[in-house]
Amino acid sequence: MSDLLSRRLALLGERANLPLLTRCLHGIERECLRVEGNGQLALTPHSPALGSALTHAQITTDYSESLLEFITPAEPDPAATLADLEKVHRFTVDKLGDELLWSASMPCRLPGEEVIPIARYGSSPIGRLKYVYRKGLAVRYGKTMQCIAGIHYNYSLPEALWPLLKQAEGDPQSERDYQSARYIAMIRNFRRYSWLLMYLFGAAPALDRSFLRGRPHDLDSLDADTLYLPYATSLRMSDLGYQNNAQSGLTPCYNSLDSYLSSLRQAVSTPYPPYAEIGTKQNGEWVQLNTNVIQIENEYYSSIRPKRITYTGERPIQALMARGVQYVEVRCLDINPFLPLGIDLQEARFLDAFLLFCALQDSPPMAGEECRGATDNFQRVVKEGRRPGLQLQRHGHAVDLTEWALELLDRINRTAELLDAAHDGQEHAVALAAQRAKVADPELTPSAQVLAELRQRGESFSQFSVRQSRRHAEHFRSQPLSAEDQARFEALARESLAEQARLEAEPEVDFDTFVAAYQASILGLISN
Repeated sequence: MSDLLSRRLALLGERANLPLLTRCLHGIERECLRVEGNGQLALTPHSPALGSALTHAQITTDYSESLLEFITPAEPDPAATLADLEKVHRFTVDKLGDELLWSASMPCRLPGEEVIPIARYGSSPIGRLKYVYRKGLAVRYGKTMQCIAGIHYNYSLPEALWPLLKQAEGDPQSERDYQSARYIAMIRNFRRYSWLLMYLFGAAPALDRSFLRGRPHDLDSLDADTLYLPYATSLRMSDLGYQNNAQSGLTPCYNSLDSYLSSLRQAVSTPYPPYAEIGTKQNGEWVQLNTNVIQIENEYYSSIRPKRITYTGERPIQALMARGVQYVEVRCLDINPFLPLGIDLQEARFLDAFLLFCALQDSPPMAGEECRGATDNFQRVVKEGRRPGLQLQRHGHAVDLTEWALELLDRINRTAELLDAAHDGQEHAVALAAQRAKVADPELTPSAQVLAELRQRGESFSQFSVRQSRRHAEHFRSQPLSAEDQARFEALARESLAEQARLEAEPEVDFDTFVAAYQASILGLISN
């Protein structure tokens, strides 16, 4: 236990400061494919009954027209966040007719690449830009990989907490810079320890054989249609979909906000020869926004991101540069196919204790070797995390995964106790105990439970996922929304469609000029 962690825990544990920990904010973004009743990808357009995917605050699409994304507001209590998410699911399932929400992170059996529909957002310049960006993703990575789904957990500590810590530690930085530095330090610790989340919550040890499109692989066959690795936790977070692409050298070590932003600015402005060969247009049609390493900031695939709410027309990099880090977005969580929402309150409670630990634990800068080691540990756990006796690297030495996991849980227990004291309950301690049980018995992990279910029932991955999808649909339909909530969602859908129509009725802008201005907003940041 570091002295710094102990001092911070003691400070926040004081009677006057403890209520601060009831004001952390939590938001969830859940992606999931729409599928037909037989488990085939739904090729229907995004339903107008759900509203506009461009302007609706809670129901949108991610990559494909078939890939829904549900977004909750930020709430102080994750129970309220999950209740919000449940309502979005209930409204959506009611509008889907015979279609289902796919229960797993890895996709259903997909049609040919050319058939998978890219999400469309209408004829406004911003709607067209979102579409062209996704065309670029198809060019760069293929459509298949873009149909993987996950859960993003957005988390922030209360703004009033940072000045308290800054004063206690006599830090000379401005409050904004101190807060950003501490969030970046939190992200470094997340990079060090996020392998633990993949062991505990990874739920994607298998996939449909069609996902690989005949590419070479090192997976085993469970049956004629299912590939897997016996000790994998999350093939979704493995390197299966990201081989030989421009991002392989883009791994910021998060030693400062400036260095992180600099690496993103460089990536979004540096041409990549294979993309340059393709060009931005073919036969007069846009196929990607630019020919750089990444088209926009969001193309950088990472397990966690520093974030700041953006103003209208503002890019994420601009918001972070202007006002610093406001929250983090955890992006490595699989959808648990046994849970209707893909996540439950116990997981959220543990995530809160884990993230608070990452925020308060000492976090020295990461040198290149430690940075690479963190990446290697993460990849080892997603592909073989339940292997008996698995060794990870810590400070250049081998350490048993189970031993390190139990040490981490002992330290996270301190933040769980602090959160329980703030909330006058035991829910964080209970959540932590459930994770200890998984370390003691790997068969309790979601990834092991998925494989056990496939074997016991003699089901393929797709058969299992369809069955779970139907079960979840029954769960949501069994308790319709209240009349008040139903009316609210109906109004949100109507208002979002009206807002999209308003955008499309504005004076026409030359799209090439619009894209050039969008690109220039980053180039201006680089030259300043």
